[in-house]
Amino acid sequence: MENKPWEEHGLTEEEYNLIRELIKRKPNEVELGIFGTLWSEHCSYKSSRKHLRKFPTKVPWVVQGPGENAGVVEIDDNVWVAFKIESHNHPSYIEPYHGAATGVGGIIRDILSMGARPIALTDSLRFGDIRKDTKSRELNRGVVKGIGGYGNPIGVPTVGGDTFYEESYTTNPLVNAFCLGVIPAGKMYRARATAPGQLLFLIGSETGRDGIKGATMASAEFGEDIEEKRPNVQIGDPFYGKKLIEAIWEIISTDERAIVGMQDLGAAGLAGSASELAAKSGLGVELYLENVPLREEGMTPFEILLSESQERMLLVTTEEKLPLLEKIAKKWHLAHAVVGKTTDDKRFKAYYKGELVADLPVSAIVDEAPVYDRPYKEPEYLKEVKSFDQNTLPEVDIKDALLKVVSSPNVASKRWIYEQYDHQVGTNTVYTPGGDAAVIRLKWKLRPEIYTEKGVAISNDGNGRMVYLDPYKGGKWVVAEACRNVACVGAKPLAITDNLNFGNPERPEIMYQLVKAIEGMAEACEKLNVPVISGNVSLYNETVSGEEIRNIYPTPVVVAVGVLEDYTNYTPSVFKPNNTLYLIGDIEKSPSIAGSEFLKEVHGLVKGDIPDIDLEEEKKLIDTLVELNNKRLITGAHDISLGGLIVTLLEGLFLPETIIGARIELYTDERIDFFLFSENPTRVVVSVDPSKEGEFEEFLNSKGVKWLKIGQTTEEPILTVTNNGEKVLEIDPQEVRKIYENRLGEFLR
Repeated sequence: MENKPWEEHGLTEEEYNLIRELIKRKPNEVELGIFGTLWSEHCSYKSSRKHLRKFPTKVPWVVQGPGENAGVVEIDDNVWVAFKIESHNHPSYIEPYHGAATGVGGIIRDILSMGARPIALTDSLRFGDIRKDTKSRELNRGVVKGIGGYGNPIGVPTVGGDTFYEESYTTNPLVNAFCLGVIPAGKMYRARATAPGQLLFLIGSETGRDGIKGATMASAEFGEDIEEKRPNVQIGDPFYGKKLIEAIWEIISTDERAIVGMQDLGAAGLAGSASELAAKSGLGVELYLENVPLREEGMTPFEILLSESQERMLLVTTEEKLPLLEKIAKKWHLAHAVVGKTTDDKRFKAYYKGELVADLPVSAIVDEAPVYDRPYKEPEYLKEVKSFDQNTLPEVDIKDALLKVVSSPNVASKRWIYEQYDHQVGTNTVYTPGGDAAVIRLKWKLRPEIYTEKGVAISNDGNGRMVYLDPYKGGKWVVAEACRNVACVGAKPLAITDNLNFGNPERPEIMYQLVKAIEGMAEACEKLNVPVISGNVSLYNETVSGEEIRNIYPTPVVVAVGVLEDYTNYTPSVFKPNNTLYLIGDIEKSPSIAGSEFLKEVHGLVKGDIPDIDLEEEKKLIDTLVELNNKRLITGAHDISLGGLIVTLLEGLFLPETIIGARIELYTDERIDFFLFSENPTRVVVSVDPSKEGEFEEFLNSKGVKWLKIGQTTEEPILTVTNNGEKVLEIDPQEVRKIYENRLGEFLR
């Protein structure tokens, strides 16, 4: 049988031949392992890089765009923030607890490596239908425990997120973790050395055999050999992670020049961090693997280089500053050693006890990975789903339909999830999970210069069902909704980070979804003036079992970050009693139920031609919401999304300590079930103090934002809806709240 050494490293024969051409010889086993990991889809983005260039990345407030461990934006003259999202999808299916936990740990270190103090986490989760699938329930429980089990003890609050349940995620759950940190303005670090002869100082946990070939595993589809991949999953230790954060911050707080640059050890371990640092610096590196602190005996050079053991950072320093780093590492009981140095030959060299075990051009490892222009074609299913005519559906009882929709795990409260997370540690969380966006203040008690009266809002979004039905319009949809949610609390959207979760790009229909989603997202970012400053691509999210192929819904997850002028002045996502309710935004389109929760839960269909987003109207609505908050003209704001207008109204009545009611009076000739359950975008319900109605309406008119007065909130907890004078619904919100609050826990406890 022909020996194919490239296969076990996830390489193709063509890629192997290219490697031989680049280095003018056959690679040895260690070198082949380095190429296999660094040229993996997870590290090199070889299928997506061409299309990622379509994203806008630059506006005046962006300090650092894509290409570093995280993006950075300016908040004011004193404070910058760094943020990024990453995936840990494959590991979380194999080992739900550790896969999710190390996803949190990895994104925290990405932020830390920029010189930022991590102060907030969010997570975007996707699972199969927990009503039908036992395995999906187990995954959900394990992942949530992993996120809490790492984020809680490390002392970084989980302040928000989103969770969806669809059959397409049954064997390919998505676990995307986001982190945001604060930096004193002008004091950012990069993964850079500045001269030959600088030292590479490894600090953190000892190195073990966990996570070897983790990046390669994350760049392949799942098959029936899933159990064999279990050793590829890293094991995290949040207490070591906490010590590492404090040690890094003590180093840079004691002497900002103690380190020249930083790089965390993630995918590809020491090989990845050292080679990427060298490439960005225009230098070479020499590594001395016998110096690496180990926690297991008999580790080979291959294992030492490619281990993805967690809680490790590579610091670039000088001989002069080395004693300070060693002193602080000892204080925090962290393993540490000088494991290499920078050179001027632009080569990656690794030695083990005097023997040269790898000698490669840095450019070949990092810059010469092939970039594929993969073919794509429109999937056949799109013609069928878009031909659906919603008017052929029978009318339904509004109350029965509402209870079915609220019972959906997608719509039901995610309280069971977020109550397992510490969202108040650090005392920066101003508006806790459950609203349209989280709100945090920016301060750190050990660095008094990190303080501003401004606040930050964070919102996750990624409705894969809409992207499945139309990748291009769905791409616009997820960007617009994330930005709209940030604006609902009163924050101006500044930038986004994205995680592109798709199936196998070697299938032209999947590549079509990826390309068109990126193009839709890019258009929305351009029109909304919200750049993409960081992100991640996760492909091969599919499972092959015999003849059956299960792909996930194409799921671009977007996290929008916005700025509030005053962190104490934000708009909640619930309404005040005895206030007037208005529907504002793009409110004149006919109601569509394409892709809606109503269509799926009540009629059992996932179909329809989803509405296109008018990005001019969206921008106008977002800007207006920010000004309404600043002028204090609204008391509550909640955007219309899952479940449509009727669910938005109900959620706005669920105050933290009580429940209020509302009298809704509509005058529409549209079918009332479509009107109430449509998820048409660019619409928000706001509550207004009656004394400010005139000023509110005049302001909206001056901005050209359409509005419709739809009713009033009441202290009596009853919701009534009439249309053209005829009552179509009367319900006790308390009855609905019991279902809404308890539904998820019924399946997951």
